[in-house]
Amino acid sequence: MKTTVENPKSQIPNPKNRIPKRFGFWVLGFGICVCLSLAPVLAHHGFDTEYDAKKKVKLEGVVTQVAWTNPHMRVYIDVTGADGKVVNWNLELTSPNRIRRQGWGPRDLVPGEKVIFEGYGGKVVESRGSLLSIRKAGSETYLFEEGKEDADAAAAEGRPVPAR
Repeated sequence: MKTTVENPKSQIPNPKNRIPKRFGFWVLGFGICVCLSLAPVLAHHGFDTEYDAKKKVKLEGVVTQVAWTNPHMRVYIDVTGADGKVVNWNLELTSPNRIRRQGWGPRDLVPGEKVIFEGYGGKVVESRGSLLSIRKAGSETYLFEEGKEDADAAAAEGRPVPAR
């Protein structure tokens, strides 16, 4: 019977051939950071995902709620159709910060006010839309117009500030 005696040095890992445990920890940490930083980018939707550019509407109704929330502000408006049926429109705007830079504040539009709005209907739920413009009934001044220049940007560049 042949017995072999193992060399104790052969059981000790060679540090030149081994990746330190700390390296694996840093790779894992980096991977988690990358995944977390991409989540908001992947979660945000585009216009074509929810709204239909062929469903442009111009309606009049009564504001039921104004939600100053991020990332998009929302206005809810009851619209009475020709058949007498009331439909609550859920209209998405841009961010509250951009709305404020256009000169619109939280007290400028409150529930119960009559408004005229233009926007695009939703692809699946038509009454969920993207707001293009909104003004109070009887007024020619728009509270919000998509694409309207920010007053702060104009002032910073020394250009005339848009009317509020």
